[in-house]
Amino acid sequence: MKVSVGQFTPGGDVAENITTMRRLAEQAKSDGSELILFPEEAMFSVAKVDSDFRAAVDAGWSIFVQQLSFVAAELKIAMIAGGYESSGEERPYNTLVAIDASGAILGTYRKLHLYDAFSYQESKRILPGDGGLTVVRIGELKVGMMTCYDVRFPELARALAEQEVDLLCVAAAWFKGEHKIDHWETLLKARAIENTCWVAAAGTTSEHCIGHSVILDPMGVPTAFLNEEPEGVASSEVTMKRIAEVREFLPVLKNRRIKSVREIVPAH
Repeated sequence: MKVSVGQFTPGGDVAENITTMRRLAEQAKSDGSELILFPEEAMFSVAKVDSDFRAAVDAGWSIFVQQLSFVAAELKIAMIAGGYESSGEERPYNTLVAIDASGAILGTYRKLHLYDAFSYQESKRILPGDGGLTVVRIGELKVGMMTCYDVRFPELARALAEQEVDLLCVAAAWFKGEHKIDHWETLLKARAIENTCWVAAAGTTSEHCIGHSVILDPMGVPTAFLNEEPEGVASSEVTMKRIAEVREFLPVLKNRRIKSVREIVPAH
């Protein structure tokens, strides 16, 4: 199945971002893709919202999901994209939504690991997810979802691998900084290699974020990628055959002797 990653710079307006996503989805569809992954904050960038953040979330989430569903159904392409979902409390969730090619919602994933690092405190504004893992089926692929900082936690990717996912989709707004591109690329490759599965990662590109969207095979080899382009699509065939080939000579999931115990601990 062909998969695309779409990279762009989200603004503060949901409708404008949907217009950009439609344009990128049209390009992915013309490439023959059946799924396009968009970045974290595809709904809107927190830094660019002019109105009260909670009010913007309350007004924007349902519109965002609805409009994505319309675009997916019109273009007949599945989509995964990040936005901010109302929680009923002061802080919303940082949420990924997966929509199939008919426009049906397959599932949502609320970011577990909030970015309280490198002098940033995401938890001051965002509520950590509490629902655990999300795995959806898109075409022939079982797809697991992760968001940005999640990729620094190998136990999450491994837990998804234990759910027999074929593709890890990572939506991100990965901040620029010393060694940050190296971290991004190394961590994504590690998640692919250690779990012998495909990884697709879509990154926001902006003044503060690196972009560098990529699709990696189960050996961690890039099969399609972008750099810091303000807007773009990269597409690649994601095959079960390649997973089987790699797991034949690198059966790490069979060879491991320590089984993980999945427990979602309370956020600090």
